[in-house]
Amino acid sequence: MLRIHFTPHDLQNVRVARQPDPLWELICGVCRLETGQGPLEFGHWRRSARARIAADPAAAHALGPVRQLVPAAGYIPDFLTPPVTGEGLSAGLELVRGTPRPRLVRELTRLAESRPVPAWATTLGRPGARDGLGLLTQALARSFRTLLEPYWPQIRSAVADDVALRGRTLLDGGTQALLDGLRPLAHWRAPVLEVDYPVRRELHLEGRGLLLVPSFFCWRRPTALADPGLDPVLVYPVAKIPPAAARTGGDGLEKLLGRTRATVLTAVAGPGARSSSEVAEAVGISLPSVSYQIGVLRDGGLVASHRDGKYVLHTATPLGRRLITGSGGRPRPGAATGPWHDRGHV
Repeated sequence: MLRIHFTPHDLQNVRVARQPDPLWELICGVCRLETGQGPLEFGHWRRSARARIAADPAAAHALGPVRQLVPAAGYIPDFLTPPVTGEGLSAGLELVRGTPRPRLVRELTRLAESRPVPAWATTLGRPGARDGLGLLTQALARSFRTLLEPYWPQIRSAVADDVALRGRTLLDGGTQALLDGLRPLAHWRAPVLEVDYPVRRELHLEGRGLLLVPSFFCWRRPTALADPGLDPVLVYPVAKIPPAAARTGGDGLEKLLGRTRATVLTAVAGPGARSSSEVAEAVGISLPSVSYQIGVLRDGGLVASHRDGKYVLHTATPLGRRLITGSGGRPRPGAATGPWHDRGHV
């Protein structure tokens, strides 16, 4: 577990990156390439990427040094994911190329504790040596073009959906609601954010704030920089629409979510926010069942909930609406199209 400690000043300085960061996506993507994780979410991309690599010896050659520095699990040198500026791949690569030699030595020494470090890496940044950092940034750029560039519109769209969701949550409920909205990946227990993490760590923000970075290729649990002295970021996975959902025709939504959950999602995607009682009345199932199904959809990033006085109201997120549209989903007769009554207690 990663425990992130906030001060009052940190709570005033929580930000969300507005677009995917190319280098974080590349490093996470290399990890996904090396494993079979997420067969539904990443299977098509993995097969396509491996085919491009096999057909392009230059791309395979460029990916080699990147793979040597990026294990599928365990420590990854922080210099490969420099500060998120929002200025694109070229700006990030320039930051990598400018990494000071002492930091390179420190991080590569730590990497060597868990896996062999190639000889070429030990000369990075050494005065008088070949421009190893320049060659590495060229390899990173070529790997990005091979692995991610063909899918970049889809990656940007998924991240944009998540940013819209976080923005709405922040506007409706403030920073506390934003941090609460990271469930089940993290749980806000003021003044500490407890994050699902493979090792136990304590991170004290100490007034530096926290940048939340939504990521397409981050998988299952958030990740963060290993060095607590660097600007704090928390990279977390966004919800993704599996390609199969758009290929199965009008019943794709039911095949993906199940009939009841698909009907509930379609109901809350109607005009205006709906209370649980309204959804239960329209769908024709019990209130406890609606509350459970909405909870599952909310954890999956498909539904957003906010309190309005004594009621909790639900709406479909942009991702939820896009999933309905992409799968050909429509309200079921007599369910989501039924009359809406006065708001009841949740």
